[in-house]
Amino acid sequence: MKRLSRIGVLAAVTLVSSAHIGSPDTYYEGPAGPYRVRVIVRAPGIVPGLAQITVRLLDGARAGTVTVLPVYWDPRTAAPPPPDTARIVSGDSTLYDAALWLMTRGSYSVQVTVAGAAGTGTATVPVQAVATRRLGLDVPLAAGLAAFGAFLFIGAVTIVGAAVREAVLPPGQAPDPRRLRRARWAAGGGGAVLALALFGGRGWWNGVDRDFARGLYHPLASSAAVQTDHGQQILRFSILDSAWRARQMTPLIPDHGHLVHLFVIGTGGEVFAHLHPLLVDSNTFDAALPPLPTGPYRVYADITRESGFAETLTDTVSVSSAGGAGTWRPTDPDDAWTEATGASGPEAGAGAGAGRTVALGDGSRMTWQRGDSPLIAGQDAPLRFTVTAPDGRPAALEPYMGMAGHLMLSRDDGTVFVHLHPLGTISWAAQQTFLLRGPADTTRGMVGRRMTEAQAAMSQMNAPTTAEVSFPYAFPKPGRYRLWVQVKRQHRILTGVFDAEVR
Repeated sequence: MKRLSRIGVLAAVTLVSSAHIGSPDTYYEGPAGPYRVRVIVRAPGIVPGLAQITVRLLDGARAGTVTVLPVYWDPRTAAPPPPDTARIVSGDSTLYDAALWLMTRGSYSVQVTVAGAAGTGTATVPVQAVATRRLGLDVPLAAGLAAFGAFLFIGAVTIVGAAVREAVLPPGQAPDPRRLRRARWAAGGGGAVLALALFGGRGWWNGVDRDFARGLYHPLASSAAVQTDHGQQILRFSILDSAWRARQMTPLIPDHGHLVHLFVIGTGGEVFAHLHPLLVDSNTFDAALPPLPTGPYRVYADITRESGFAETLTDTVSVSSAGGAGTWRPTDPDDAWTEATGASGPEAGAGAGAGRTVALGDGSRMTWQRGDSPLIAGQDAPLRFTVTAPDGRPAALEPYMGMAGHLMLSRDDGTVFVHLHPLGTISWAAQQTFLLRGPADTTRGMVGRRMTEAQAAMSQMNAPTTAEVSFPYAFPKPGRYRLWVQVKRQHRILTGVFDAEVR
């Protein structure tokens, strides 16, 4: 039964694997110079493809113009085209929309520029252009094209026969039997040539289709396994893809100070761990595993490449026996884990529920300010949370890996997994690669070194304290979801766990 459960989980995950599992659209909320904007980029799913972009001005701002520009990551490519001007949506003076062609597979940044009375500002939104689906031909359209093709074929054969039979005859003269036979032979030969051309075209098209199918996006092949070292369980995560081992891709860069963010989730959602493994070699990472209960687990690994391409790798593991309680030695100070039924582990949160307030591990409480309206798939979700101290006062939160908080959500069947920040679904590291990269940065590892220096400087900055954290997002499909909201207070990582039903 355990083996069947593992196979079932792996099959479900594999079917939907993509950057942010089951949630291909990009959400960004943050500054564009003096303006605050919310940008949504809806992926076309094919490349070349037309991405739909909406830009909403927040805090009552007004703009004269809003432009959008796709910039490919490789500085050796041609200069980008002129930006497109977004159109204001009728009836809403703060909402603009545009459509952009993403012509090449890989990592883009969409530069959103807002110009108005307050000046001009630009926001950089990293976007992954990947082909995840193959468009089918609608039956009515296919039937119409087939009928039109047959009409053209018959017409071409008729023209060839008529040309041989009558083209050189004076007007009104009937063709003789010999010319009629020649016309029939010519029409047959023309039909054969056209049939060969159609057959060759079919072969060419099938070849193009096979190449496109082979080029559909698949995350890097990877594996997760549980090992034991001196009584401590170790989760080993390895990138097995041949293209990665052959160094055909740009190297990893740290995001929030870590090369890999590992998320280990019990198949029922009752157990959750957020780990940051250490680099063993260029393909392998190890993290001390918390004393998780026995059972199967889904593993998600967030990575970002130097090109700005961020993706989520997946696998499953089975934990056969839990480690001793209280013996866990985290690999990294930012590691944390929790059980939904109560607090467990030195940095765990506590409690889970479909309600709006849950208790945290230090006695404080987290409240989901979701309002009374139901959660609807495809509509902006009210993901705003406040934390109150045990005495009822607003709790002063500390930066957790450079952010006010982190939110991970998963659909109960594992077909959706997303790691959110207050900036949205984007990878902070991916955004920085476009801001730090220059035209001369063609050497492997150059941008990565700059990223490491930039994140070291960021870790020394004091972010303003607040008791509230929010995340821009829209649930991609209906179903039951579990949310894990991680914040930091008094040097302790706290996790609030919530359940949600999305219609």
